[in-house]
Amino acid sequence: MIIAWCSVIALRACARCVKLVGVSEIPDPWPLRHLVLRTPRLELRPDDDAGLLELAALAQDGIHPPERMPFQVPWTDAPRVELGGNVLQYHWSVRATLKPSEWRLNFLVRMNGNVIGTQGLDAKDFAVTRQVSTGSWLGMRFQGKGIGTEMRAAVLLFAFDHLGAERAFSGAFTDNEASWRVSEKLGYREEGVARIAVRGGLAIERRLILDRERFRRPQWILEVEGLESCLSLLSG
Repeated sequence: MIIAWCSVIALRACARCVKLVGVSEIPDPWPLRHLVLRTPRLELRPDDDAGLLELAALAQDGIHPPERMPFQVPWTDAPRVELGGNVLQYHWSVRATLKPSEWRLNFLVRMNGNVIGTQGLDAKDFAVTRQVSTGSWLGMRFQGKGIGTEMRAAVLLFAFDHLGAERAFSGAFTDNEASWRVSEKLGYREEGVARIAVRGGLAIERRLILDRERFRRPQWILEVEGLESCLSLLSG
């Protein structure tokens, strides 16, 4: 009994020593897991494995009509049995290569607790350029409800007001009317066009630019949590 009690005392003393040397103050190795953006209807968080399984299932259910291809890389043409795994591997690869000089945040968009799509925000040499780009997709059954506008407005508010961005870029093929409506609502202007080979045919992409001063802000206020610990990853 005396030996056991001495062991308890020794362990407590050891714990105090560990605390004194600052082990408990080691920075969170992945602070992005605490980052949350909230809009009136949506919650956006950087991707996590549980949410990616929902996103993969959503992609397998369909994102666009099969005769159309809104993406430069036609990844949705993969067989349905492979599509879910491809979604997971892509997001894992992006997460694994994130660094202050070049990053992409793939926010999982949730409504009523369920993943309904993804909203990307990326930058290269952000500390110098102060510019970002966006890209997104929604499950087909959630399209046409104004959600695309709300989730892109969320990351633009985040970039302009919380990260200090000065300019944002986007783009869409000429037949992607839904994306154009979103861009128009938010104040983008056309910067030029690009000719891209997609599925062996020619696709015309209209490229857009949005300066912070031209941003048509929504009437709601974006709620942001967990940003402070992420700033060193995103701003250099």
